[in-house]
Amino acid sequence: MACEAWKLKLDTYLDGELPSEQMRAFDAHVHSCPDCAADALSRVQMKRHIHAVGTRFTPTLEFRERVQKRIAGKPGRPSIWWSWGMASAVLAVLVVIGLAAADRGRTQARNEQIYGEVADLHVATLASATPVDVISSDRHTVKPWFQGKIPFAFDLPELENSGFSLLGGRMTYLDQTPGAHLIYEVRKHRISVFVFQERSLRGGLDLNSPVTKRLSFNMETWTQGGLRYFVVGDASATDINDLAKLFKTSS
Repeated sequence: MACEAWKLKLDTYLDGELPSEQMRAFDAHVHSCPDCAADALSRVQMKRHIHAVGTRFTPTLEFRERVQKRIAGKPGRPSIWWSWGMASAVLAVLVVIGLAAADRGRTQARNEQIYGEVADLHVATLASATPVDVISSDRHTVKPWFQGKIPFAFDLPELENSGFSLLGGRMTYLDQTPGAHLIYEVRKHRISVFVFQERSLRGGLDLNSPVTKRLSFNMETWTQGGLRYFVVGDASATDINDLAKLFKTSS
């Protein structure tokens, strides 16, 4: 019963619509309450699935009416064959547009799925009693721990005077691909850094597609040296960007 008051505002929290003071209080509660963290994970997954369904391409009424007017033609056409030829040309254009839209839709859905799964992995760590398998703030201890457990190597940044602290790491999987999950902390906010082989992610990701803003987390992703990096957390966008910069310059 103690968590009922929190759960009444959980959707508002996940949408980022609570006042900043309440958001901070909610962050602290979710970090300390496995039940609310698990509920948050479930709702994030539901929001992601609903969004994926809603991104399917559907022609607007205005678009349909414009096409119908073109097919109907205008008075004074030279011949019926010309009209049929025009209609065929319009139809061919529509087919091309439809295929392009469907391809864009598939790419966008793919991106949204990956971003959603990464956010789910981050939330799952908040609900876990053992968020890391190797507990250490020393990058020279955490990095060697992954050797032999994942099929690639990566570098960890120097954090001195950065404001960030390393809590540890664990193995994780995305799209059936093994990777590294590192957990950092800044001003009591936990940030996840995921590292995977880019070529192992089926279909890859569209670098020109913006990261969705509907995940209730700030996120940055990039590819470097054949590896795909994700930095995600409820910290500020500036903190997410600063940690990403440290990783980009560590190689």
